[in-house]
Amino acid sequence: MLEPEAISASLVASFEAAERSDTPFPHWAPQGMLPGDVVQGIDSLPIEPAPIEDAQGKRETQKSTRYFFNGRARLDHKVCDDLAHALQGADVVNCLAELTGSRLQEGFLRIEYCLDADGFWLEPHTDSDLKLLNLSIYLSRDPGADEWGTDLYDSNQKLVNTARYHRNDGLLFVPSETAWHGFRKRPIPGVRRSLVVSYVRPEWRGRQELSFPDRLAGD
Repeated sequence: MLEPEAISASLVASFEAAERSDTPFPHWAPQGMLPGDVVQGIDSLPIEPAPIEDAQGKRETQKSTRYFFNGRARLDHKVCDDLAHALQGADVVNCLAELTGSRLQEGFLRIEYCLDADGFWLEPHTDSDLKLLNLSIYLSRDPGADEWGTDLYDSNQKLVNTARYHRNDGLLFVPSETAWHGFRKRPIPGVRRSLVVSYVRPEWRGRQELSFPDRLAGD
């Protein structure tokens, strides 16, 4: 497994080369974010997707089965610890802050590992104003996974386009009242796996979700 410094360098290179689009809201499409052995390490985590009953178009309905790269996960799995340190570090935080204009140094790192099974969907929504940044890293390589990207909507909640889903690529944006996104219900013949990385304001209530609840990002 690579050390956090090498993971940081890979992330920074990806962000600096990321293509920007302003339709329907400003977002970036970074590619090849993580070194291959880090992706494989995440593949090997002993986590299975939870059965989908009625998600109601929200992740919050699955609270008991959500998995975060928090203090416990970092102690249990080196890949969680190494990736958390890379995303917490000043090189990545400063790069993302400069790219997006978001004051990430005022927030805390939150990493969720999402394993979405058939039946999962997300209604069009905007993120809480307590989130300073949203980064999805797509990880699946199942047949048909190229159809599983995040849906992007205009302010009237009309579908404009769908992010390209490709293993180790992703979607980056700053949450705002115009950043409508979701995931239309469609077949998932496999597991839609992704990391959802957020930097959140100090008022965030779920302190148990944070990678470093006692350290601001970049510290």
